[in-house]
Amino acid sequence: MLGGKQMLAGACLCGAVKVSGEAKAADVAACHCDTCRRWSSGPYMEVTCEQVQFDGEENVRRFRSSEWAERGFCKECGTNLFYHIIGADDYQLSVGLLDDQSKLQFALQVFTDSKPAFYEFANKTEMMTGAEVAAKFAPPPE
Repeated sequence: MLGGKQMLAGACLCGAVKVSGEAKAADVAACHCDTCRRWSSGPYMEVTCEQVQFDGEENVRRFRSSEWAERGFCKECGTNLFYHIIGADDYQLSVGLLDDQSKLQFALQVFTDSKPAFYEFANKTEMMTGAEVAAKFAPPPE
């Protein structure tokens, strides 16, 4: 981590949705799961933020992608905005939205056992399989 919390801001491709939030850390994570790759045509790269605010909320379309999570995109231009666990306060904002990415570092890759063989990142990051992610982050069964 390059430092503690920091404010981040950005916008979708057409500018209909502007977003701001406080990054919990300056860390970027990449998810290689099948759903993220289908959604973003590659690994989904995100920064976990809290106190997220949307300007242009009427242009945010939320899609319930699983029992526990939703994804958001701009209904005007289709830009991927976030991944959000239902009931959580934080959002995993798409790194591509952010105006200033200069203080971010690539720190984590998840669902590495789902990653296809045709790409490999050179960065040295923490690596977690799907089972490791579920054990650490999945909501407890009801």
